[in-house]
Amino acid sequence: MTRVRKILGWVLLIFLVYAIIKSPAQAADIVRTAFDIIAQGVQAIGSFFDALLRR
Repeated sequence: MTRVRKILGWVLLIFLVYAIIKSPAQAADIVRTAFDIIAQGVQAIGSFFDALLRR
């Protein structure tokens, strides 16, 4: 099982490098969008706990 996981990890890494080299602008947009989604999620969790503690 570890051998398959290792091979799949390398395949994923090679694909990511290929995708970044093939279209760096699109790869940058994907990373930027993913970061924005994570930041909004953290902000929403912070707002939730802030509202919870105010009451």
